[in-house]
Formats: sequence, structure tokens, C-alpha cells
Amino acid sequence: MLSGNLAIKTFRHSYVTRTSTKFASAAVSRNTQPIMDHQTQDSKFQYDELFENEIMKKRKDKSYRFFNNINRLAHEYPLAHRAKESDKVTVWCSNDYLALSKNEEVCNAMIKSIEKYGAGAGGTRNIAGHNKLTINLESELATLHKKDAALVFSSCFVANDAVLSLLGQKMPDLVIFSDELNHASMIIGIKHANVTKHIFKHNDLNELEEMLKMYPRSRPKLIAFESVYSMAGSVADISKICDLAEKYGALTFLDEVHAVGLYGPHGAGVAEHCDFEQHRVNGINKLKTVNVMDRVDMITGTLGKSFGTVGGYVAASQRLIDWVRSYAPNFIFTTTLPPSVMAGAATAIRYQRSNIDLRIQQQKHTKYLKDGLRRLDIPVIPNPSHIVPILIGNPDLAKQASDILMNKHKIYVQAINFPTVARGTERLRITPTPGHTDDLSDILLEAIDDIFNELQLPRIKDWERQGGILGIGDSNFVAEPNLWTESQLELTNDDLNPNVKDPVINEVAVSSGIEIE
Repeated sequence: MLSGNLAIKTFRHSYVTRTSTKFASAAVSRNTQPIMDHQTQDSKFQYDELFENEIMKKRKDKSYRFFNNINRLAHEYPLAHRAKESDKVTVWCSNDYLALSKNEEVCNAMIKSIEKYGAGAGGTRNIAGHNKLTINLESELATLHKKDAALVFSSCFVANDAVLSLLGQKMPDLVIFSDELNHASMIIGIKHANVTKHIFKHNDLNELEEMLKMYPRSRPKLIAFESVYSMAGSVADISKICDLAEKYGALTFLDEVHAVGLYGPHGAGVAEHCDFEQHRVNGINKLKTVNVMDRVDMITGTLGKSFGTVGGYVAASQRLIDWVRSYAPNFIFTTTLPPSVMAGAATAIRYQRSNIDLRIQQQKHTKYLKDGLRRLDIPVIPNPSHIVPILIGNPDLAKQASDILMNKHKIYVQAINFPTVARGTERLRITPTPGHTDDLSDILLEAIDDIFNELQLPRIKDWERQGGILGIGDSNFVAEPNLWTESQLELTNDDLNPNVKDPVINEVAVSSGIEIE
């Protein structure tokens, strides 16, 4: 197994060799063939014309994106101001799910880190960016997911791309099985892996198994999927996917980006939530029995949503993490996250781990809102998670609905259009937080009812007359129960194992590299 330095030298050596060979071939070509000089004969390529034509395509197919100037206020959450500080709106679509970006402990940890260590990391991990805050954060993440080790990246997009592409590069016979609704970062990673791939229908495990059957058990395979799919709120059956992986000899790659902080007694995600009671009783200690979180080979997550900062990571076995650390260019050649971000993220993980009430408040506010929308006959794509996707079904109307909410009701909910969602399923995506209390929900409900009346948007009964769509107005659709049970929603912080409160976390050795004795 190569060390980080040797991996870098090997990577650069291969690049130099290829480059030198190319230039040498060019030199031979120059010595044997005349070179035509077209410099004064051809007109310059019309670069701006290409850019403009491509932009116009976006405008014509209604996928051109408009960004709102939203400045979330740390001391007036969930308020934000627009271009003028006096123009305030209530934010209902942030992925800062637990509002930890404004948490006093998190902010203080970041401020102290800046005062002591400065603003930037100083370089890549190999050069100047490795420090005790990095080691501490990776140790916290490994403990959160009860894995041997974890590795931090600049974002989870980079983490997903790095791990998936590296697996393909090192296992050329690998076959990847990907859920059709997987995030763009996973799609890009699979593309960069450049191996055989199969895309199975969303959460269709029968089709997945039929695809797995096509290959001998000895051939390397990987199943890539998410726990919570962010635009529809649907949830994967992690346990059954692990069953298939074990049956057919596949690795499992689970993206928990939209689940960490929100599920499980300690916020480790849906994999932890599957064995909720056992993890609650054991606290930070690993379970002695086989559990879903152990069965997943690789878990990726983000620091930029529930943990309120920025960055991504992968948690797995020590051997796998050391391998990624040693070979992935996306990790080796990327500047490390600033020390303040590392400090803030680690503080956020520790804080939310011992505060189950944050998760419970978020879930209760989501339930209150979904119940209110149902009473108004507003079409919400059914799901068992915290996502509230209101179906509009038209890109122009979705944009108009968002604009009316903003300009008339001072409520910010971004319209979600293609390519994030399929055409004809455009929606408003709402994400309540612990701070979106019932009184704020009542204001939002009244505003949404108003825009459905003003724009004459189809309600549940209208979709039902058309035969239903995405589970809305479909008489044959069977809704899944919410992931959080009623008994779980009655828990308090006092019901957690005392070992989750300010625990002493052992340092993960692989963060710095494993010495061979």
C-alpha cells in the first residue's frame, strides 16, 4: 500500500511520462512532415456565440436558473434579508436543517479557531493542511457512524466523485448498480469510474436483484444509493439492499447527506435509525450485534447541511479509508478546509449528538405542516421523511409561485425545475427546522393556499381526476409510515446514554497515516 507522498510521486510521474511521450511524438512529426500555418487564413472561433446559444437553450427549455439574494440572519433565524437589509423574508427552503450554522457553541468554536490559527489551512493535507482539528473532526465522524475511520473532503460532491471514480480506476472489472434518482455527484463519480454500470428504477429492489444476477458472485460489484432522496423525500430500504449485497458479493455505497443530523438517536442517519433503540441504549459505543450501520461498507455525508458548516466526508473501514487517502487525486491535491470550519463542524456533531430534541422538534414541525397542507388539498409528494415537496407540475408556474411567495408574502421557497427534477414534476421544496414553529407554519399555509387560488394550480382532487402522479391522487398508492415513530418522538435528551455528553473520542490513526512496525 502506497503512502500519500509516494502516491503523489506516482501520479506526477505517470503524468510527466505521458506528457513527455506526447511531446516527443510531436517532435518527430515536426521533423518529418510540413506544418501548415493557418494563422492568417482562418477566422477566430466564435466562443461568445457558443456560450450565448447554450444559454438560450436553457431559457427556451425553462431550465435557466435565477438566484435569489438571500442573506440569512444569525440572530433572527429563520429570517433573512434581501438586497436591502430592511427587506426581510422568512426562509423555508434551507438545508441548514437544524440551524446549527447559527448555533452559539458552533460559532464560538469557529471564532476561537480563527483567532488562534488564522483563516486558511495553508495548503493540502500533505503540505501544510494537516492539524489537530482535522484529526479531531475525522475522529468525531468515525465515532458518529461507528466506523473505524473517516476522511474529510472539501464537499460531499467531491467525496462521492473521489471514492466512486477511484473504485472504478482500481477495479476495471467493477460493475456499479445505481439508483436512478442518485445525486449528480454520484452520477459524475460513476461516469469517471468508467466501468460497466446499470441504473435500476428508484427503490426497485426486484429490478436491482435481476441486474445483480447477471454477474458471477466473484466479479467485483458496488451498489450506490442514498438514504433520503432530497427532492422527493423518499427513503431507501437499506437493510434489504445490504441483504442483496451480501447475497451477490457486492460493496455498498450509501449517501446520507440529507439524513445525517436528522435520523437516528445521535443523528448518524437512516442507517442508525434502522436500529434506533439499540443505538440509543449503547450511546457512542459500538453494538455487539450485527446492525445495519455496520453492514454498509461506505457512508458519505456532508458538513454543509445539518452540521451547519461546509465540507464532505466518507466513513468506512480503516483499510478502505487509508486506501482512499493514499490514492484519490480529489483528496491529495485539494486544499484542506480552514481550521475554523473543522472546529465548527466537530462542535456541531458533538452538540447535535446529545440533543435529540432538535431532531424531534424538526419532525414535529414537519408533521404539523404536512397535516395542514393535506387539509387544504395541497398536493404534497408523499414520503416518510422531513422533506415537503409541493407539486406544481409546470416550470413557469413554479417560478411564479415562488415569486409570489417572496414578493407578496415575504416567504422564500425556491422553485425546483429540470434538471434537478423531471419535467412535468416541478415543485416547491419546503424544509422545516426546529425554529419553524406552528405560528410560522400557519402563515405559510395561508400563503400557499393563496397562491394556489391565484394561479389556479391543480390540487389533490385535480391530480386524482387525471389518474394520479407520484403518489398524489393515486387510489392504489400505499403511503409509508414516517421514519420517526410516535414513541421515538416522545423521547428527550435525558433518554440518551450519558456517554454521548462530551465524550472523549479516541484519535483515528489513519488520519495521519499508519506506521508499519
